[in-house]
Amino acid sequence: MYSPVAIFVYNRADNTQKTIEHLLANTLAAETDVFVFSDGAKRNGDGSVDRKSKAGVDAVRSYLHAVKTDIDGRHLFRSFNIIERATNIYLEANILTGIDFVFERYDTVIVLEDDICTSRFFLEYMNEAFELYRDEERVMHVSGFTNLDLPCGTAATGERAARDFYFTPHMSGWGWGTWRSKWQAHFRHYESREEALEGMTADDMDAMQYGGVFPCLKSLDKQPIPWDICWEMAVYKAKGLCLTPNKTMVRNIGLKNGTHFRSFDLLQWYEFDREPYNHHLQLCKVENPAKDKITESLFAEAIRDWGIRYTAIGKMVRFLYLKVIKSGQKH
Repeated sequence: MYSPVAIFVYNRADNTQKTIEHLLANTLAAETDVFVFSDGAKRNGDGSVDRKSKAGVDAVRSYLHAVKTDIDGRHLFRSFNIIERATNIYLEANILTGIDFVFERYDTVIVLEDDICTSRFFLEYMNEAFELYRDEERVMHVSGFTNLDLPCGTAATGERAARDFYFTPHMSGWGWGTWRSKWQAHFRHYESREEALEGMTADDMDAMQYGGVFPCLKSLDKQPIPWDICWEMAVYKAKGLCLTPNKTMVRNIGLKNGTHFRSFDLLQWYEFDREPYNHHLQLCKVENPAKDKITESLFAEAIRDWGIRYTAIGKMVRFLYLKVIKSGQKH
């Protein structure tokens, strides 16, 4: 049996449709169980349902039920299951309880949010990685996304790249998966920054943040603390590794209106924003997997400023913000 897919959606019907359409185009779609966890509408301060939020949620659910009729009738997925939350439980609770739900029934899970468009070979890649590294305790996570764009398959010289994947302690949450045993052994959803950083040294924090160019620990100041920084820390504390493709197998189409990210074309763009690699990846079992210093240095450069590259106007706005507004906050 192939790994199930858990998709987490809220109020973006267009993005949800694209995510499911790309997943349906996968080579293993018809053999895959899919669970869609639909978060409920938000409420106003007086307890009334927010109309805009409800309209978005209703549009998503209307699409899901319509596409389910087609999927079930044509057997496009092995099964297509919709779990509707009665109220808005927010992104973190939706994802974490959804993962727990899947792990009550399966040994692995593939996680997609409502803005992740996958390669046709994404499911092949994920399932093969699960099988190859099931018993390798250090490999805790399989990423579908990479900030890098490394040689893959047959190079211009006619010779294959050494591998189509690499190992890194950095966890990417854009199209990913893990094993029940590894998740349940290591994941903790921290409630405070102090709790999360307990036992970590300054060197640990510097290493996790790649010398400061990847300031991921700032996420610990959010409430609730995002699930992904908790998992990132779990991997680091366990001295774990994440199997990551040389070329991205997914594309995030929701950066401009996501829960944790915002993007404005006039000011900035993402250097790593590229189409998924629509070819089969060659995976193999590596004895004693380890991170690579050269790849880690490439990642540190790619993730600089979160991978954001600024337009001329964006550079001016950023300069004013850093030099004028932030300096004023110090006084």
